[in-house]
Amino acid sequence: MNEKKSIYAWAIYDWANSAYATTVMAGFFPLFFKSYFSAEADVTMSTAQLGFANALSSLVIVLIAPLLGAIADVGSVKKRFLFLFAYLGILMSASLAFVSKGEWEMAIFVYVLGNIGFMGSNTFYDALLPSIAKKKQFDRVSVLGFALGYLGGGILFALNVAMVQFPSFFSLSGETEAVKVAFITVALWWALFSLPLMLFVKEHKNPEKKGSIQTVLLGYNRLIGTLKKIRSMKGLMLFLAAYWLYIDGVDTIIRMAVDYGMAIGFDPKSLIVALLIVQFVGFPATLFFAYLAQQWDTKKAIYLAIGIYLFITLWATTMDQVYEFYLLALLIALVQGGIQALSRSYYAKMIPEEYSAEFFGFYNFLGKFAAILGPALVGIVAVTTESSRAGIASVAIFFILGLLLLMKVDEKKAAEEIRSALP
Repeated sequence: MNEKKSIYAWAIYDWANSAYATTVMAGFFPLFFKSYFSAEADVTMSTAQLGFANALSSLVIVLIAPLLGAIADVGSVKKRFLFLFAYLGILMSASLAFVSKGEWEMAIFVYVLGNIGFMGSNTFYDALLPSIAKKKQFDRVSVLGFALGYLGGGILFALNVAMVQFPSFFSLSGETEAVKVAFITVALWWALFSLPLMLFVKEHKNPEKKGSIQTVLLGYNRLIGTLKKIRSMKGLMLFLAAYWLYIDGVDTIIRMAVDYGMAIGFDPKSLIVALLIVQFVGFPATLFFAYLAQQWDTKKAIYLAIGIYLFITLWATTMDQVYEFYLLALLIALVQGGIQALSRSYYAKMIPEEYSAEFFGFYNFLGKFAAILGPALVGIVAVTTESSRAGIASVAIFFILGLLLLMKVDEKKAAEEIRSALP
């Protein structure tokens, strides 16, 4: 019973923080940034500003995640670091409600800090997976988290959309106030549904008690030692390179889809409907990927998701009807949660539990470094070619290269290489 309680408490955190991913990152911030925070700016320039903001927040995580992961392993403080970043994200989400029209610089500043909080907390959330589940359960538990994330994020997002569409029903003065209140509801939702993880997930503790300075120094030395040995972990490096590439495309589409839809002339309300499709179709579709992983294997299910994403990217460059955007949203919903959840569990099977935060630091290091390249590339290509379609087309290269590298990975051999290299 305690094991089940820990698993569900862990998975519900995805329900909690996915509200930020849906309402803020994918939904209202890109829309509000163009129409309110960056009012009167050229649409192509605002696309570039948003792309660079996403890239900057990812860069910060890239620089700090591996070291903080090593410190968290040595000091058994994964939960503490998780909530430190979560509180930053919660505070920044609420703070967006107080940024005024035309203050795009302040909006970007607050958004970047909120993204750092969101992504930083996820590093330590991922690292807790080996603490609450057995290796044979990783696929199922990881998928459960992402599925609940779609459902929870979708429920709040649907409420937020209703607030924006019918502000008077909620005693709000108009769409602007509704969006600002939506940012506050995200903060409250995230804070409330984080409580089960705080209360019921037990982190495996290092029996040796250490002071703060000693923990930091030991974490630093451990990270340096791992970096020196990581060249011998060829299977791990190959998977991380593949993941770095294909997850770049996934993250870029998540962050830039609404902005792209607006840039090619679609109505913002139509784009919101597409996001709702992703959330509610994503819940059962993500659970289905756990079934696929059991029937085939985890890697083959990831292959399928990458192939569908490549098709989505190429189709997006030619679409000009709203119904096509809806169909693309449906396709994204079928694979988005599956590719993320199974990549996490596939990686978790390779790494030792006592190094989980450090190695998930590398995982998020590369995942978020990819998120620097993708949005930045979209922004650069869009500005250079004066075409948002060309910008989104550039993402296809990451899916192609990622798939080719993933085909060369042997996870069992990779796990043996890691074990033999570490003390």
